[in-house]
Amino acid sequence: MILSDIANPRIASGHRFDAGRRWAASLALTFAHRDGATRLVQARHQGPLRVQRPFYPEGSGEACHVYVLHPPGGLVSGDALTISAHVERGAHALLTTPAANKLYKADSQGVAWAQHTRLSVEDGGTLEWLPQETIAFDGSKGEQRTQIDLHGSARCLGWEVMALGRPASDLPYVSGRIEQHFRLTLDGKPLWLERQPLDPLHPRFAGRWGQGGATVQATLWAVEVADAPAAIEALREALPDNPRWAVTVRHGVLLLRYLGNSRNEAWALCEQAWQLLRPRWIEREAHTPRIWLT
Repeated sequence: MILSDIANPRIASGHRFDAGRRWAASLALTFAHRDGATRLVQARHQGPLRVQRPFYPEGSGEACHVYVLHPPGGLVSGDALTISAHVERGAHALLTTPAANKLYKADSQGVAWAQHTRLSVEDGGTLEWLPQETIAFDGSKGEQRTQIDLHGSARCLGWEVMALGRPASDLPYVSGRIEQHFRLTLDGKPLWLERQPLDPLHPRFAGRWGQGGATVQATLWAVEVADAPAAIEALREALPDNPRWAVTVRHGVLLLRYLGNSRNEAWALCEQAWQLLRPRWIEREAHTPRIWLT
């Protein structure tokens, strides 16, 4: 298992991080195939990060559903969260969260937060990373890093949904800075690398060539989808016909992107795409985690 180093978190340029005020929390999970089922064989934690007991709503020999819990409900200045999950050969884990993650406004000193996620899947393993959306409050400053390391025929499907500001409360995201990094590799070779600064003072934030003034964005990825071109056509036929989303495949990674202004629309799009893709991807119907229905 690889656990990201949280002793010296890397913060995007322009962010101030006060090590003396840092409240670190980490969670490291390992899933293995034992006695005909996927088991959570290791769960190490530090600080306010936990998991509920594993659930098997699809049957005892099917996917192990685990809910990642962060009782504070969001990140404030000085927080440093690290989540890692390792899926061994033959194991199948589905990870989600019970509620939206909130990124609160930086304090008067502009101290940043950090959130790092490290996922690794061995040859023959399967991982679904399906967290609920993230809501960034005006003035939030921090860095998000997601790294996924796959090996051999490992399968991985996941998404990230980000909502900027709270337009319904007339509190748009007009200050702050969030830097996002995404790295997906197969046997050590990069398949998808992305860096995105979300800065309302930068021209790309409002420019049509960039964010275009959109307040919500989402990305869904899937690796090892059989007959990806046919899967793309199925998505285009079944999902809403509008210009706010697009889907493609690059280097074996199916990517669906959304850019718009509705958190509910982005979430519904990702969930429907997952329901359509899962039978093609692993030959199993999607089974909605019951925590999404509460």
